[in-house]
Amino acid sequence: MNAQVQPPRIRSLYSYWVGCSDGDINAIYLARMLASQAEGHSVLGCCLGLSPDAFQSLLQRYFPRCFPMAEDWLPAQDEPVHDFPEQDSLTRLLLSFRAARDESETWIANILASGCAGQEHLWYDLGLWSRMDLQTLLAHNFPELVRRNHLDMKWKKFLYRQLCMDTGLTYCRSPSCDACPDYKECFAPE
Repeated sequence: MNAQVQPPRIRSLYSYWVGCSDGDINAIYLARMLASQAEGHSVLGCCLGLSPDAFQSLLQRYFPRCFPMAEDWLPAQDEPVHDFPEQDSLTRLLLSFRAARDESETWIANILASGCAGQEHLWYDLGLWSRMDLQTLLAHNFPELVRRNHLDMKWKKFLYRQLCMDTGLTYCRSPSCDACPDYKECFAPE
């Protein structure tokens, strides 16, 4: 599964969000996540894994034309940010490769790390529409990380492998990918 066809309701919500943006590349992919999340096609909560304050700042930054109406998207009370054991480590890993163009890379890193809590491909768990969406979002915000994945390993597996390499922990059963019996699981087409 490399991509999926989106229902009309998701496409309509996507058009709404893109129409409220200034066309920034991050806004395009955030609009897809927001539209998918609203229809239950994402593991992310209504704040995309961010705190309500960070989410409000993200909406202001990327969707300025609908920010006043977008406040309706905020939960009535603070939505708990669902942490999982590796979330902070994954966020730090992503931030270590940030392009340093914009402070919003911190939000993107938190959103991507939150998506790793899901059980499907990372792009799907985030509510993106294809693996290429995720690739483009990562290349824009974390270009060196994309260069490191020159063998095109699946992104969630790649991020966890990077964590293991950085911490000395063992996630993989083999010392090298070429010798691993699970090679196809990590590198086969999605």
